[in-house]
Amino acid sequence: MTYADIILPLPLDSLFTYSVPDSLAGRVGQGIRVLVPFGKSKTYVGLVVRTHNNKPDFNVKDISTVMDDAPVVNAVQLELWRWMADYYLSSVGDVMNAALPSGLKSEDGYTAKTETYVSLAPEYHSERAIRVALDVLKRATAQLKVFETFLTLSHWDTISGDTCAEPVAEVSRDELMNETHSTSAVFRNLVVRKFLNTYEREIGRLNNAGEPHPELIKPLNEAQQTAYNNIVFSFLKKNVVLLHGVTSSGKTEIYIHLIRQAIERRQQVLYLLPEIALTVQIRQRLQRVFGNRLGIYHSKYSDAERVEIWKKQLSAAPYDVILGARSAVLLPFTNLGLVIIDEEHETSFKQQDPAPRYHARSVAIMLARKFGAKVLLGSATPSLESWNNAHTGKFGLVSLMQRYNDIRLPEIEVVDIKDLQRRKMMSGPFSPRLMAAVRKALDNGEQAILFQNRRGFAPMIECRECGWVPHCDKCDVSLTYHKSLGQLTCHYCGTTYTVPEVCPCCGSRNLRGRGYGTEKVEDYVMELFPDARVARMDLDTTRTRNAYERLISDFSAHKTDILIGTQMVSKGLDFDKVSVVGILNADSMLNYPDFRAYEHAFMMMAQVAGRAGRKGKQGFVILQTKSPQLPVITQVVRNDCEGLFADQLEERQAFCYPPFCHLIYVFLKHRDDAVVASASMRLGDILRGWFGSRVLGPDKPSVSKVKTLNIRKIMLKLENGIDLAKVRLYLRKAQAMMGQDAKYRSVQIYFDVDPL
Repeated sequence: MTYADIILPLPLDSLFTYSVPDSLAGRVGQGIRVLVPFGKSKTYVGLVVRTHNNKPDFNVKDISTVMDDAPVVNAVQLELWRWMADYYLSSVGDVMNAALPSGLKSEDGYTAKTETYVSLAPEYHSERAIRVALDVLKRATAQLKVFETFLTLSHWDTISGDTCAEPVAEVSRDELMNETHSTSAVFRNLVVRKFLNTYEREIGRLNNAGEPHPELIKPLNEAQQTAYNNIVFSFLKKNVVLLHGVTSSGKTEIYIHLIRQAIERRQQVLYLLPEIALTVQIRQRLQRVFGNRLGIYHSKYSDAERVEIWKKQLSAAPYDVILGARSAVLLPFTNLGLVIIDEEHETSFKQQDPAPRYHARSVAIMLARKFGAKVLLGSATPSLESWNNAHTGKFGLVSLMQRYNDIRLPEIEVVDIKDLQRRKMMSGPFSPRLMAAVRKALDNGEQAILFQNRRGFAPMIECRECGWVPHCDKCDVSLTYHKSLGQLTCHYCGTTYTVPEVCPCCGSRNLRGRGYGTEKVEDYVMELFPDARVARMDLDTTRTRNAYERLISDFSAHKTDILIGTQMVSKGLDFDKVSVVGILNADSMLNYPDFRAYEHAFMMMAQVAGRAGRKGKQGFVILQTKSPQLPVITQVVRNDCEGLFADQLEERQAFCYPPFCHLIYVFLKHRDDAVVASASMRLGDILRGWFGSRVLGPDKPSVSKVKTLNIRKIMLKLENGIDLAKVRLYLRKAQAMMGQDAKYRSVQIYFDVDPL
């Protein structure tokens, strides 16, 4: 008897063993999807890891159905899944859930996209019969026009003789309707009268961008060529290389040359970006050169599109280059030779929820290692971990400190808004200096970007009489006011509330918004610059894939004068005519209770400043803050990465934070606050018995309740060199011990390894 060990898409640690019926023998193998019963009545689509003849010491159920003729997951992927489950302390079922598109986990599969095609009714499959049909339709001129156009498009009008089985060309209903500018009723009448028939045909969703044009690759300038040569040389010694290139230095052109080199070696390339918005501009640049060799994969694509890309990667003719966001690292590759991780410092590469809470950069490096591929990390503001790895020799390091065409880095002017607000010289969130700079840019036919890292109209509303602030019923956070929706929204659980007319505490009607979100900034901008064309780029305005493309293409085409946005506008976008960037409130990033706050704030401000003056002349940046004396502000003005990292490394070494240790957060969640408090104390005691002073907490995180679940957090600080495999073993053991205690069985316990 043959048995199969199977992964099920469930948050359970173990594999599940099923027997292979004789009727399915020979069809079950590694990477094949099968339908299996689970429990009393459920069925799941599982993935076979291995087959064997070892009879388990328990009753096993039979596999119900084999769903594939060929594997949908290869051996390298399965190895990567096991590593992810082990390293990030999640189940392999969680990894399967994250990796596979829904259509590959569903019993019904995915719905293939179909299009309606038109055919000539069988009784008219002769020259004589067609003439009869034309004669009958003479009085119905609209129908006659459609029928004649169909004959022309399908080449039935060239057929001579008594009978013909098939037309020369197929014609779609949409093509026929567009060609004739006819109505659906006219077409339907031809079908009802049985002159034409319709049929459905499956079509692919994958874009065909045409033939590659490598001759369109631009030659590198001297600085880029030197960096390119240094990268190629570094790859001889190191598998991972950090390219530290200032904004607008032309890193993308270097990537394109490296991609061409990999393709010439018949290797595949994975190009990762942190934001879907970035794929719009980069896609256009890559498609011009690589055409139909380029595939795009990210979460804004429909599930069916993702299934089709997945299947193409398993076919005999996969894409040579995959461009995508975080999830693209989980696609199947057969001959990966190069991984490019652009804007490698971005926190978007880290999956926060649900499990597995992986970092795409770490997973990509591990994936590349399995293929013997090279990894290039690119950034104008590298993460401190990557910077440290490069300067300690673990990674190679290449610098590109010269902007394209020798354009100088933007001039950054710091404005102390604390003093201006005291003197009542601010116009909403704008200083007089910023208003003057934006007005000058508009007068010169140039564009401006205004950066405010808070969406909505106001971060909160407040009663000016008693100080009451509305909070979410399910989460421990204040509600954000969205004027366009006319409601209050929780940004953690998504629950919406009506805006109260009176304060429930004191009955006052004096309820006002506090702070500025992107919506409110947009209102101010339209009031101050009524003739300007204004657009807003945040989560609320970019919920669809087309919204990203529309906003970016409109701004690129100068159909928009002022773009207001959250951190989305800071990430590598390339606009020719942006001469002014305004950072409205640096303090919202600096005053954040996290040891990485200054690092992240520096990166965000330096990146958004880099959007100014990319072509033609030096840009200008206004940085508004209430704390101009902070060293990090000076470091942003000077673009002093080395100064920032020197300060941060000294501080982190003193307090034992990464890169001088590994962090693991242990989270506990439960509806009852007393239960989760007691459970966290118990788990903390267990962990302290093994790890001693490496355990900090438990404590309440800054947001201690989300979606009705109360939260506690325990932090583990583990020195470099500790046996992490043994640490993970003990953490799993502690989790199991808590599950065996009836009091804490219902408490959710999960881990966040290398948190951001």
